[in-house]
Amino acid sequence: MLRVHHLENSRSQRILWLLEELELDYEIVHYARDPDTLLAPPGLRAVHPLGKSPLVEDDGQVLAESAAICEVLVERHGAGRLRPPLGSPEWARYLYWMHFAEGSAMPPLLMKLVFDRIGSAPAPFFLKPVLRGVADKVRARLITPQLAAQRSYLEGELAARTWFAGEAFSAADIMMSFPLEAMAARFGFGAEQPHLAGFLQRIHARPAYRRALQRGGPFSIPGAD
Repeated sequence: MLRVHHLENSRSQRILWLLEELELDYEIVHYARDPDTLLAPPGLRAVHPLGKSPLVEDDGQVLAESAAICEVLVERHGAGRLRPPLGSPEWARYLYWMHFAEGSAMPPLLMKLVFDRIGSAPAPFFLKPVLRGVADKVRARLITPQLAAQRSYLEGELAARTWFAGEAFSAADIMMSFPLEAMAARFGFGAEQPHLAGFLQRIHARPAYRRALQRGGPFSIPGAD
């Protein structure tokens, strides 16, 4: 049976959702974040040297990296589900969005999380204005423009089609769910992003998404408050 090493409030929620969409049997090993650092506990290093989540054990093999896990599970167990036909135009888009999620979408969101914390972190009184000034400039000149550009780009993509790869739901939408939920929480969707908001509404309404939440436990984006 598949085993998912699931860290609370993390990318591994996507893997639970994928497995529910594929209607596969699996077991979960739960891990809690450190309450102060929000980092994964050391116990994950017993499964993989880097100690990151998600991790999946499949037939004695430990799989890491969200997109790689999704692609392997879809190919091994999907029986043609959750991906477009090989070589089709939708397949090219599918691969693009599978890797865009972590390669392009997440870095500015992670930078925003880091620099938001730098600006509010405890520090000697004479350093606080310097740290806030640096954090404010990085956000204003780098992070916010990148996030605004990505939000506009993604809104346009979903205005042109129902799902990221085309008109059929795929694992690419599962991969894109985490950065879009993070973007909604950390940057926001307004009246000018109806298609992004609609995407989140559609995925949240999927029965498999809801079953994954029931099995994985409460889910929120770290650093969203």
